[in-house]
Amino acid sequence: MTEPHVWRARSADLIPFATALGDAGFFRDRLTRQRNDQGVLFLAWVRARPAGAVYLWLEEAEEPPIRRHLPGVALLTHLQVLPELRNRGVGAALVGAVEAHLLELGHERVALAVRTDNPAAARLYRRLGYRDWGHGTVICYAQLALPNGGVLEVPERCHVLVKDLAVVTPEPRGEPRAIGASSRY
Repeated sequence: MTEPHVWRARSADLIPFATALGDAGFFRDRLTRQRNDQGVLFLAWVRARPAGAVYLWLEEAEEPPIRRHLPGVALLTHLQVLPELRNRGVGAALVGAVEAHLLELGHERVALAVRTDNPAAARLYRRLGYRDWGHGTVICYAQLALPNGGVLEVPERCHVLVKDLAVVTPEPRGEPRAIGASSRY
């Protein structure tokens, strides 16, 4: 399989991704939030085909326990990969793009909520270095689009996972020396 290409969503991406992944209202909402600097919608393509999406929530968390225990921490939300492209690196590429973007912005930590009945997603996140936050499960609300255009909020029990983002410290400049080599002064 060709490597997925990930970038920030643009208006022109709305129709192909809404068609492939469903829920045009979600994509419109996230593009509007992105324009207002409330988050970033990342999209993955494999060749010329929409493959997946993830939203980086930069606002305060909606769930009170997450706001209380993780104030100011960005949230990775709504990761979706087309079923036939799962387990092929698309989800990891999307998560990697979010983490790289957060590091560029100076964030040191990211969090996410994963439904307790979604062990496959939890395995992916744990493999990518996410760990339990230590404060139990949280009730999150999924927004489901209704045929009449309305939105239904459905409660979901979720595990909250966190990851401390690696801060790369540059090597000091100067004369390279072998490890363990002595120098005379």
